[in-house]
Amino acid sequence: MQYNANSPAEYIRQVPAERKPAMEKLRERIKKNLPSGFEETMSYGMIGYVVPHSIFPSGYHCDPKLPLPFMSIASQKNFIAVYHMGIYTMPALMDWFVNEYRAHYKAKLDMGKSCMRFKKPGDIPYDLIGDLASKISVQEWIDFYQNSIKR
Repeated sequence: MQYNANSPAEYIRQVPAERKPAMEKLRERIKKNLPSGFEETMSYGMIGYVVPHSIFPSGYHCDPKLPLPFMSIASQKNFIAVYHMGIYTMPALMDWFVNEYRAHYKAKLDMGKSCMRFKKPGDIPYDLIGDLASKISVQEWIDFYQNSIKR
């Protein structure tokens, strides 16, 4: 589901009323826990958290005009999604997240390679998503990214 938004606040205003509180809370938890240096922006039609060009001028290798992506949140047609590039690329982080989720939440985890899907806003593990956002510093993400691209 695409929204025609130029800012994260504008995106949130366009989200259906029943999902708005969940998206606001998710956004707030991520911003509160995200390490210094990441920037909130619109990215791929979603609220994105990126390494800005001011820190990593090379940008994203697929399109260097874009900043290096890290996390995104979106209100899709049938679910709220959290995308995290670290989970996609770092097996230890994926294992940590899956184990923590299973230890603390009853709902089944609906997860793809980098995407967690929550059909019910009440099933979103806000604190766990906040912890996930805090796990990788900007420099660690840049270093990991550069080492991965060189292969």
